[in-house]
Amino acid sequence: MDLYSRLGEHSYRRPVLVMCLDGWIDAGLGAAAAVTAVLAGRPTERVAVWDADELIDHRARRPVLHVDSGVARSIAWPDIELRAMLDDADHDVLVLTGPEPDMRWHRFSASVVELAKLLDVRLAVGLGAFPAPVPHTRPVRLVATAPTPELASQVGFMPGSIEVPAGIQAVLERELTEAGVPALGLWARVPHYVVSMPYPAASAALVDGLASVAGVVLPSAELHDAASRARTRIDELIANSEEHRSMVAQLEGQVDGESAAAQPELDPSRLPSGDEIAAELERFLRGEG
Repeated sequence: MDLYSRLGEHSYRRPVLVMCLDGWIDAGLGAAAAVTAVLAGRPTERVAVWDADELIDHRARRPVLHVDSGVARSIAWPDIELRAMLDDADHDVLVLTGPEPDMRWHRFSASVVELAKLLDVRLAVGLGAFPAPVPHTRPVRLVATAPTPELASQVGFMPGSIEVPAGIQAVLERELTEAGVPALGLWARVPHYVVSMPYPAASAALVDGLASVAGVVLPSAELHDAASRARTRIDELIANSEEHRSMVAQLEGQVDGESAAAQPELDPSRLPSGDEIAAELERFLRGEG
């Protein structure tokens, strides 16, 4: 049985695939708000939808019942779907959204790879945000997970080795890469003390990073405006506590003291293009890396 249904047989012009499935780490709702901003106000069409009964534990992710004056009007079920849109320069963009599957990760990953190949995806980019010991008074720094050491060096990364539980997007990035579709993850570092509240600065940084690495045109002005307002509110809260002011000052010193060599960071102006990433991946898959 097919795990997803293809809706129509539309063709797309070498689209970028944006992946943001909720259920794993998303500090400050950075990735979720970034994708919402990308999709907001744009005509979209549904390209594919996955069988939720095969992938989602509805006891863990219950559908939402709408009750109006005692009358059960409707039930909204969680869906994993692929939508298509155009950016501001008429480039095709595909967006994979919905809850992270609770089961059948191997089959789900295979189905996403299958669709990516069918739709001629040129680059896949996963979005995420994680808590970090950084201050809100400094620009959000992005780091990446990439398929090769060369790309990791170009894009920016957290130095050192670490083993962490993987989300489905990490699996998709790996499976897509092995299938010849360049894929990487962009992660925003969010101050650990604001992770429980929306942090639009992270969302703005993710949209800007996505636009740069994927060669698409996506507006982020509203997110930057929201980030400025959030910065003012956080400043006011921090100002009321000597302990909090001291903590922020310590974090500022730590971040300012990080050398570029010791803490490579993602600078959108230096990001490789999607074509450069594809060429590097092809070289890697040929065994030259």
